[in-house]
Amino acid sequence: MLGQATGYAATTLGYVATAGGAPLLVKEIAEACDIPAPYLAKIVNTLRRVGLVETRRGVGGGVTLARRPQDISLLAIAELLGDPICQKRCMLGVAECSDERSCPAHKFWVHHREATIAFMRKTTVADIAAFETRRRSRALKA
Repeated sequence: MLGQATGYAATTLGYVATAGGAPLLVKEIAEACDIPAPYLAKIVNTLRRVGLVETRRGVGGGVTLARRPQDISLLAIAELLGDPICQKRCMLGVAECSDERSCPAHKFWVHHREATIAFMRKTTVADIAAFETRRRSRALKA
């Protein structure tokens, strides 16, 4: 499972991608994505520092993507935010866990971690944006 910051960042980037380059206010993103605005402001600042979004203050300002949505993978987001899923660690937290000295969960976790990383590598912000578009479309019909 992804950390909360990574999940919020991915959702935010997907939502921003649906705007087609138009700047969105953090407050608007927070409301649409159900993320606390003060926490989202910190996430957006981090996303800006790592080069995933651009921000502009003032009238007509807001948040825009710094890269094309299809060029930003979920794995890149997780890596840039230091998500624990990107670290090769023992699922049970055993320090000595390795192929040579494996814990009871080692074989399971190695296989599932590799599958998770592969999924994250191929899933992009464009995919998340498509989901956001479908979700909003369903909400408008309801």
